[in-house]
Amino acid sequence: MLMIALMISAAVSASAQDNEKSRGAFGVTLQPFSAGDIIAPARRAEPLRIAYYSPRPQPAAPADTADGGEEESSPILSSGSRPMIAGGRAALRNGVAYAPARAPANVQNAIWAVNTLRRKPYRWGGGHGSFYDGGYDCSGTVSFALHSAGLLTTPMPSSDFLLYGERGRGRWITVYSRRGHTFAIIAGLRLDTTDLRYGGDVGPRWYLESRDTSGFAARHPTGW
Repeated sequence: MLMIALMISAAVSASAQDNEKSRGAFGVTLQPFSAGDIIAPARRAEPLRIAYYSPRPQPAAPADTADGGEEESSPILSSGSRPMIAGGRAALRNGVAYAPARAPANVQNAIWAVNTLRRKPYRWGGGHGSFYDGGYDCSGTVSFALHSAGLLTTPMPSSDFLLYGERGRGRWITVYSRRGHTFAIIAGLRLDTTDLRYGGDVGPRWYLESRDTSGFAARHPTGW
């Protein structure tokens, strides 16, 4: 009997040692392990991509080939940053306005200054916080032109142009305004942010063609 008891005690002791080996340092039972049980690392999350709406681009406008102005054969007197043409009406070539030689210096300066905006985009509110901006809306464009002519000290919205200067058309500059839009005729060229051929606002541009002035109030700087 003593021999049987010793054999049972030895078996229990061996089983306890095996169980102790199967536990970690904190008494947690260790699980069977093999190389095939390695869990593959999770794939890195892709960067979050924000969707945005991109409007269809405007068709490219054909280059202006006619000089325009009072006489298409009027000679060009100068080019570069101060393009000038003989006569009393401005001319247009490839989007660049040529100031007429007979125009007052204020008007010529306005034309040359606006030429620097001809690649600027349309931006609602542009040209109102400052005359110099990265983009311009309609009244901001006209404000810039008048400021460059020394005829305006603070940018104005379209509604304020309804009372600008004097009533009627001017000799060199006429501002057409209504609530929501403003454009100007300067030495015979239309300064506008709306392209009537393709529609939509494109930014400050010169045009040979006029536009329907129904609903617009015509104003001009005093004396001009």
